[in-house]
Amino acid sequence: MIRNGRVVEVGTPQIEDCPLARRFACPVPEMTPEAIKRNIEGRIRSFGMCTPKREVLAGPDFVIFGASELLSSAVRRGDLDAAVIASDGAGTLVATNPALIQGIGGRMSGLVKTSPIPEVVARIEENGGVVLAPATAAIDQAAGVALAAELGHRRIAVTTAVAAEAAAIREQFPGAVIVAVHTTGISREDAALMARSADLLTACASRHVREEAAKTALLQAGTSIPVFAMTAAGKAIILGKVAETDQQVIVHGARLPVPGSQSPSPLR
Repeated sequence: MIRNGRVVEVGTPQIEDCPLARRFACPVPEMTPEAIKRNIEGRIRSFGMCTPKREVLAGPDFVIFGASELLSSAVRRGDLDAAVIASDGAGTLVATNPALIQGIGGRMSGLVKTSPIPEVVARIEENGGVVLAPATAAIDQAAGVALAAELGHRRIAVTTAVAAEAAAIREQFPGAVIVAVHTTGISREDAALMARSADLLTACASRHVREEAAKTALLQAGTSIPVFAMTAAGKAIILGKVAETDQQVIVHGARLPVPGSQSPSPLR
């Protein structure tokens, strides 16, 4: 928990090690409350996370197949009109600016609840974003998709960490591109529901997601922290990113899931 720009509480970590966290600008070599606190304090200093100084734009990829990287790439190419994401200090918002999508999502993850920060809301709006509830900073991704549709967008993507929300969005907005994120610790039942509902499904440190998604996934991007394309729409977004990047990649047919040499530990 962050209050007035200070870390006031750190919960009990669910995992012990994450290869992605070891590569952060402020690395987390092991998942301890102390290391996590140092990382969050580093984010507060470097780009103002959860403060009025929050920077909301970014350009370069942090990882090639991260949710924000995939969505900002798809919007930049014109394959998507808008992305419904969530930001500290603003809550759910509709973004059409690739740099805004990357600046918010690439720097922050696992947001559960936030409070409104007028300066952050204003900065998002200055860069083309539309905040769902500026006065409360509510996080409601289904309502965010409805807002995007009201704004005239048709090719809409949305991130969600809640399986029931993903299923509800799929029912209400069949054409939305649903990106399931932050899945560590979800139940097997929710992992199966995510696999049925999402177009793109990030495995994080979830054993259940790896097993359930692999049953029907069309494509796996990455191995340490895989992203599964569950539909043709999800597959097109990943392949579009591959076509755009100048990084070296390997494309190889295999039975999924394909494990990496390094994975989060333990898988939950």
